[in-house]
Amino acid sequence: MDDLDRQILDVLRRDARTPYTEIGDELGVSEGTIRNRVERLQEEGTIERFTVSTSTGNVKAMIEVDVAVDVDTHGVGDQIAEWPEVDFVWQVSGELDIVVVVDAEDTGRVNELITKTRELDDVTTTKTRLILEETL
Repeated sequence: MDDLDRQILDVLRRDARTPYTEIGDELGVSEGTIRNRVERLQEEGTIERFTVSTSTGNVKAMIEVDVAVDVDTHGVGDQIAEWPEVDFVWQVSGELDIVVVVDAEDTGRVNELITKTRELDDVTTTKTRLILEETL
């Protein structure tokens, strides 16, 4: 990955729907170059998916999850990722093992998700942080 790839990714992180012609104009290269680079980045797995960021007026929160030492965190994360309110599930290093970002209709639903998480067999503890403001 070179500097042009990084610049393309920076544009797409701000708005994944930016037309390739617009990206090319901004970066001083052709639309074809942008298209080819994006396709290559997808094939290599650098771009895993394109997503939508919403402003729903809902309550967003991070539920930090700790699992038992002998547990495969991927299994727990995959299970949580199936819940409709879940935007992201990250395997992380540090004090806790998984961070779950949720977008729920209200704090009551966030609390239900925390309880649902704690009820999973392999989960030992959780910590929750409400997201007060989101900036790219």
